Amino acid sequence: MKEKPVLGVIIGNRDFFPDRLVAEARVEIRDVLNKLQITPVMLDENQSKLGGVETFQEAQRCADLFKQHRDEIVGVLVVLPNFGDEKGVAETLKLAKLDVPVLIQAYPDSLNQLDVARRRDAWCGKISVCNNLYQFGIKYTLTEKHVVSPQDETFQRDLQNFVAVCRVVKGLRNVRIGAVGARPGAFNTVRYSEKILQRHGISVTTVDLSSILGAAEKMDKEAATVKERMEKMRNYAAMGRTPQEALVQMAKLDVALTDFMEENALDATAIQCWTSLQQNWGCNVCTSMSIMSENMLPSACEVDVTGTLSMYAMQLASGSPSALVDWNNNYADDENKCVLFHCGNWAKSFLPDIEVSTAPILGTSVGEENTYGALAGRTPASPLTYGRISTDDTKGIIKAYIGEGQLTDDPLNTFGTRAVAQIPDLQGLMKYVCRTGFEHHVVMNASKTADILKEALENYMGWEVYQHV
Repeated sequence: MKEKPVLGVIIGNRDFFPDRLVAEARVEIRDVLNKLQITPVMLDENQSKLGGVETFQEAQRCADLFKQHRDEIVGVLVVLPNFGDEKGVAETLKLAKLDVPVLIQAYPDSLNQLDVARRRDAWCGKISVCNNLYQFGIKYTLTEKHVVSPQDETFQRDLQNFVAVCRVVKGLRNVRIGAVGARPGAFNTVRYSEKILQRHGISVTTVDLSSILGAAEKMDKEAATVKERMEKMRNYAAMGRTPQEALVQMAKLDVALTDFMEENALDATAIQCWTSLQQNWGCNVCTSMSIMSENMLPSACEVDVTGTLSMYAMQLASGSPSALVDWNNNYADDENKCVLFHCGNWAKSFLPDIEVSTAPILGTSVGEENTYGALAGRTPASPLTYGRISTDDTKGIIKAYIGEGQLTDDPLNTFGTRAVAQIPDLQGLMKYVCRTGFEHHVVMNASKTADILKEALENYMGWEVYQHV
């Protein structure tokens, strides 16, 4: 069962506005959060005036409450039922030191209730709160509408998107990635800066491929763990013409990789493949990578560490698996369509016709019999968010591009894992990718989450982000 996200809630107040607006907002916002399966952490009515925050003493009490739930709170919601006290909000966040995303909501006034008894002025108060947070250096997120009722569907969508932003930020600040083996010599494109990543909380644990292969080599094919993994693979995908000996090799390698991940508490992996695995072990690792990605432990080939970081970010935003793909081919003469391809490691979610197969292109150099374990399947029409995170070592920064489009059911007669994408102004996007030095790998996710990623990566992570529209 998924855990409910926990938000700290600050209800702003200013004493020369009607108190009952605060009391009403407290009940209303709790009901909305309960409806959306979000757990609030907020002051009780007996801890401050009506559970709101105005004075410095109330800010201290609210900050102390937040500190008690530091490990649970993923973000803070600021509610302004009236003008609110901007210093009270800012001081609470400063004292709590949570360093989490903050969403600012302000109530709208009614034209027939602009009297002293019901006047809110939250339109103006929101500007003042944001001004103070800006002065304090506290990052914050805005609602689609400047003022909006908690019952408005746009606010509830804002809130759900904000929770996704919180997920991305928390996940990226603590992610642990395993780099298995050396980057293939011919793939300069996947070079990255481990030091720049670490500066942003992203840890990379390296292991020599020989250590993994050595551990796999020592395993008895009759071992319970190997047999269990073989059965898991049979249940995961149709085996096609995969021989038993290749399945044994795939299972041993999978057990060794799983042990490495568990020993190092890893969230994702990037694995050397082309062509060491085929030459020195005799199979592809694609099926294992697909299973990991399907289980929300994303795995990228060719030791593309920032590629798997991109997969992880998109997974956090959408709650669904991601896939690493090549920007691979034009689609006939349609300038806004292209073919996405890889020799076979996409998560099962993308491949309703999934089958374990071989990698024909790789097989031309290493022998196709050494490439069992690659997957074949066609991704059907679905929503598409695409993007890429990369370290720009010359500038000393992390940068990204993101956008949305569609995966289509257009005919595509080829092998491997494959899809057709339709993207507005695709030619302009390709110019941007080429001119700014991004990799040939991109990540796809069956969602519409570009806005969430933009907010999380640019506003809170502080990265340079281009959103293609």
